[in-house]
Amino acid sequence: MTQKQIVVIGGGVVGVCTAYFLAEAGHDVAVIERHHNVAQESSFAHAGIVAPDGIGPWAAPGMPRLVLRQMLRNEAPVLLRARPNRTLWRWAQRWMDECQLDRFRINVERMQRIGAYSRDVLRAMRDHYQIDYERSDGVLQVFRTAQDVRMAQPMLDWMAENEIPHKVLDPDAARAVEPALGTEAPFVSAVHLPRDEAGNCPLFAKRLRHIAASIGVQFFFTSRVESLNSHAGRVALMVDGQEFSADAVVIAAGMDSIPLLQPLGIHVPLYPVRGYSLTASIKNFDQTPSGAVYDEAYKAAVVRLGGRMRVSGLAEVGTPSPKLREAALRTLIKVGSDWFPQTANYVTASVWTGVQPMLPDGPPLLGGTPLRNVYINLGHGSSGWAMAAGSGKVVADLISGRSPDIDLDGLTLARYG
Repeated sequence: MTQKQIVVIGGGVVGVCTAYFLAEAGHDVAVIERHHNVAQESSFAHAGIVAPDGIGPWAAPGMPRLVLRQMLRNEAPVLLRARPNRTLWRWAQRWMDECQLDRFRINVERMQRIGAYSRDVLRAMRDHYQIDYERSDGVLQVFRTAQDVRMAQPMLDWMAENEIPHKVLDPDAARAVEPALGTEAPFVSAVHLPRDEAGNCPLFAKRLRHIAASIGVQFFFTSRVESLNSHAGRVALMVDGQEFSADAVVIAAGMDSIPLLQPLGIHVPLYPVRGYSLTASIKNFDQTPSGAVYDEAYKAAVVRLGGRMRVSGLAEVGTPSPKLREAALRTLIKVGSDWFPQTANYVTASVWTGVQPMLPDGPPLLGGTPLRNVYINLGHGSSGWAMAAGSGKVVADLISGRSPDIDLDGLTLARYG
């Protein structure tokens, strides 16, 4: 293999994993990130759940009807803030097309293929370097109503057909698995996913940054790539007004990837979906969960991260403003207080909101583009933490001329023609 000079654009968890595997393969790697550290945007304060067994797209049967029915409810888990925006409506139409059962099953398979591989890669990295990222084992999905169960049935059927380890539990059995669950919150059933886990995504990214730096990766912070162009086997980058060149570039910059790709004639249907999280210090360690809990009704997760509890979720489509929406925060406070009322004071929690770059169908886009030596690793949406390690390894293998360990059918730009 010939050593290459490679630039990774984007220092989220996906970009850091990509840079690490490229350096491990023997390349000379630089990461360009516009923030002052890694994992400062989409990776910063999301749920922290690494759930390949339960991973699936937002585009699911019944979701369009749910969104329309709840459009006027401030506490809706998925909210469409409709505005006259051609890009949004084109994305929404694609999303609705992907909500058909046959498309849903195709997308689940694709996401779980990269997710399961990523879990294996992450565990190997964790064990090799003894990386502590405040992880916990097991995810408990709770269903408040029979309607929630019906909405989740296509996913439950998929798990049963594909022999994915899970256990359907009644409320008493669920509380035996998670004794700290609040006794006042009513629910009809739950599903326990023992192989899935949760962990502190930015903590992992920062520790992997130091590991990557130790094997030669250079990080350039507070820097922005303004444009790039592929010519004569090299890629020219304009960074903060200065031109640089590299043998190859990997674009892993979330929504910032769009203005870099469009001038090159590469059009990717990414759209920003806003989410929220609350992070509160634990006040009662005797009432902390042993694993993560995911509330299907509100599409929100409750996770312990060291000495803190995090409640995160919701999805707002078509909301460009970073302004915190009070109704969304009240919803997260309700979720945290319902399931673990004695664990933390959610009212005084620190608050975060940020966007996840979502594709209408769900699986990410990995690998090459029509331009020689320009690669992408993007579109992971809210599952970036679950797919980051595997995605980084796949892209590094492709650039190094090696065959990836998994089939990439449906995970490349080819699926959009």
